[in-house]
Amino acid sequence: MTNPLRAPWNTPFELPPFDLIEDAHFAPALEEALEEARVAIAAICDGSEPTFANTIESLSLADAPLEKVLSPFFALAGADSNEVREGLMRDFSPMLSAYSSEITANADLFARIEKLWETRESLDLNDEQHRVLMLVHRNFVRSGAELTGYAADRLAEVKQRLSVLGTQFTQNLLADERSWFMPLDDMAGLPDFVIQAATAAGEDKDAGGPVVTLSRSLIVPFLQFSLRRDLREKAYEAWTARGANGGETDNRALAAEILALRAERANLLGYDSFADYKLETEMAKTPGAVRALLMQVWEPAKSAAEADAQVLQATMHNDGETGPLEPWDWRYYSEKRRAAEHDLNEAELKPYLQLDRMIEAAFDCSNRLFGLEFAPIDAPLYHEDCRAWDVTRNGEHVAVFIGDYFARGSKRSGAWCSAMRSQQKLAGDIRPHVINVCNFAKPPKDAPALLSYDDARTLFHEFGHALHQMLSDVTYELISGTSVPRDFVELPSQLYEHWLEVPDVLEKFATHAETGEPMPRDLLDRMLGAATYDMGFSTVEYVASAMVDLAFHETEDAPADPMQKQAEVLESLGMPHAIRMRHATPHFAHVFAGDGYSSGYYSYMWSEVMDADAFQAFEENGGPFDPAMAAKLEKHILSAGGSEDAAVLYQKFRGSMPDATALLKGRGLAN
Repeated sequence: MTNPLRAPWNTPFELPPFDLIEDAHFAPALEEALEEARVAIAAICDGSEPTFANTIESLSLADAPLEKVLSPFFALAGADSNEVREGLMRDFSPMLSAYSSEITANADLFARIEKLWETRESLDLNDEQHRVLMLVHRNFVRSGAELTGYAADRLAEVKQRLSVLGTQFTQNLLADERSWFMPLDDMAGLPDFVIQAATAAGEDKDAGGPVVTLSRSLIVPFLQFSLRRDLREKAYEAWTARGANGGETDNRALAAEILALRAERANLLGYDSFADYKLETEMAKTPGAVRALLMQVWEPAKSAAEADAQVLQATMHNDGETGPLEPWDWRYYSEKRRAAEHDLNEAELKPYLQLDRMIEAAFDCSNRLFGLEFAPIDAPLYHEDCRAWDVTRNGEHVAVFIGDYFARGSKRSGAWCSAMRSQQKLAGDIRPHVINVCNFAKPPKDAPALLSYDDARTLFHEFGHALHQMLSDVTYELISGTSVPRDFVELPSQLYEHWLEVPDVLEKFATHAETGEPMPRDLLDRMLGAATYDMGFSTVEYVASAMVDLAFHETEDAPADPMQKQAEVLESLGMPHAIRMRHATPHFAHVFAGDGYSSGYYSYMWSEVMDADAFQAFEENGGPFDPAMAAKLEKHILSAGGSEDAAVLYQKFRGSMPDATALLKGRGLAN
């Protein structure tokens, strides 16, 4: 019987035939694809005179069989895992790392790339080809292509071990998140939407009643509304103890080994620290530049948070509670304060923020800005919760967009955007298949899914990433879509969040789930007026995490005890007692699940400096939907991928690079 992962896909838009793919298909398909890719690499190294076409372009196409197998696999592994898929992930990670090292250690292949690099001025390359050649050469060098002997062998071992550890870290975290839940016998203070979400979660867990899980979309509103301080403490401590519960799923030793291996990797490659290695290709360039931005934001954020903590603690004491304000108290008393000071509470807002209407809002904004239209399509997807749309412009197919919005036990936490197929033109006019994955609380059957305002922002954020993929217009996959520096990739996503705050968008799409009435203008004004409410808290928990990440990676030797180092960094910052890091080390998946955001968690704030400035450009030039600004945004940012240096792209859009003034103002932290 033919393995569907190795056969042509006769599906709408050549989407993976998930209705035919079985877990047993992945391992044999990957083995065959690896062999096919190796044959393609060997064919490049045939002794012929190297050209851009027979070396760089051929290398770009060599991994196509691998991508066909791995794209559906990684979609499943992240969003709908099971024991078999977790086992496959543990097998595949070192296998793929070894293959990658094999390619970059191929002396004949690198010699061809090196010759092209040295003679690049005589090759008659266009700008995009120059950029791709530079990136390929740089990637090989940074992957150890110039190393020989023990150093080369050891680097391959280090990278392979890191791939194993990152996979294990992720799976341990998922296991902790999946296994913990708290039966809700006392629902005092909980609004209907929390009770409904807890009921649905209980059904999913077959718990015989409502439960609180460690899904952010459920546990955060529980912490906001539950009158039971003891239950808030129990839930909060479980949430923040993920990856640190002892036993087989404890991530603390893994984190220490990961940091040690990263430091060794940087040393083998001749860098002073892993942060120096990692930041070399980012916009920030140096650990010092990262620290400077974070500290510029830290002090005003900390001052705001400390002032807020005094108000919240006084409210708590007025309630008859004693002792200091604790982390499990903050959201509860902050919600009470918001209701008092802004006449606003989550229970009043939620019915107006329906998931389906917010999806429509994100689509409508992209239509007004870029002319995109979305039509539902019937195609085999990997889970019944998924939905797919054909994205068109002027009747021409642009992309397939897939939304997977609800939390479930088989899905890792957080929200992300990925491309099962990236845009490129080298192998034909290949249009992208883009997925947004979220973890919103699933409602009971036949009830509308309601979002918090933060959830709605997350939806817009991830759709901003999707636009970066869908509107990509380059020749080479290496520079397609979101293939840009990590501290630039969050610009399109964070910029798109601003359109959720445009009043006429909310007036049209924020409609009541039961009555269909639009959000009253008074409520809308109060909601937008509270946009920077509690910004001290959210900024402190974020910046603290980014500072710990930087401290882990900016010295030659890794900290032997990451938890001790974390404590030292927080003490040196003067971390407020009632706020903890957004992501403590044992569940800091951004940093430890892979290299993605390692020494790079600051990236959200670096991009925020630009996104605040970029939206200001719209406001200065005709408003949020100004067609000329939208065209510039698409041309220089969304369609350009990594075709030029990120700073050059931004300056083409805006004219100059911004400072942190707009960021501080946008967060309500400016003096």
